[in-house]
Amino acid sequence: MGANPPVMMRAAARTKRLLTHPAAKAVLFAVCVLPFARLLYGALADQLGPNPAEALIRGTGDWVLRFLCLTLAVTPLRQWSGWHALARFRRMLGLFTFFYLVLHFLAYAWLDMGFDAHAIAADLPKRPFALVGFAAFVLMIPLAATSFNRAIKALGAARWQTLHRLVYVIVLLGLLHFYWMRSAKHNFGEVAVYATIVALLLGWRVGRAWLARRGGKRASA
Repeated sequence: MGANPPVMMRAAARTKRLLTHPAAKAVLFAVCVLPFARLLYGALADQLGPNPAEALIRGTGDWVLRFLCLTLAVTPLRQWSGWHALARFRRMLGLFTFFYLVLHFLAYAWLDMGFDAHAIAADLPKRPFALVGFAAFVLMIPLAATSFNRAIKALGAARWQTLHRLVYVIVLLGLLHFYWMRSAKHNFGEVAVYATIVALLLGWRVGRAWLARRGGKRASA
C-alpha cells in the first residue's frame, strides 16, 4: 500500500512544529544533561561498580564519541528529511560534546593522575591512546570558543567554516582513541559500530563535496 500524502504532510507539519517549538531547546538540553546526572548519581550513590574511577572515565569518554556522532549527523539528517530546523540544535550538541570531553579529561587528570601536571605531562607521551585523546581535546577548544555568533562575525563565515572542519579530525582522533582503549581488552564490537557510523557520516560529506565539484566543473565547461 502506498503512502498517504495528506497523512505524510500532517506528520511533517507536526514534526516541524515540534522542532521549532520554543521549548524544544530546553527539552534537548535536559536530555543532554541526563548522562552526566546518571554518572554523578552513580558516583555519589556508589553504584558505578568495583572500579568507579574507570567507570567515570569510560562513561564520559563514550558520551564524547556519541555526541560527536550526533553533531555530525545533524546536516545529513536535515538534508535527507527536509527538517531544516534541526540546524538550530547543532550548536548545543557540539557544546555538549565539549562539555563531556572536559569531564573526560578531568576524570583522567583527577582520578588517574591526581591533578599532578608533571605526572600528566610524563604520562601522555608514554601512552599513545592518551596522547591522541589529549590532541582531540586541544583541537576542540577553539571550536567551543568560536561557537557563538560574535565569533562567526569576527572570523568571517569562510574562515569560521574552515576552522570548524577540524571536527572531522577530532572525530577520527576520538575513534582512534576509542579503538586503542578497547583493543587492550580485545573488545572491538563497539569500535566497529562507531567506525561504521563515522564512515557513513564522513563518507556522505565526501560524496556531497565530490558531486558539488563535479557539478561545478560541468557548469564551467
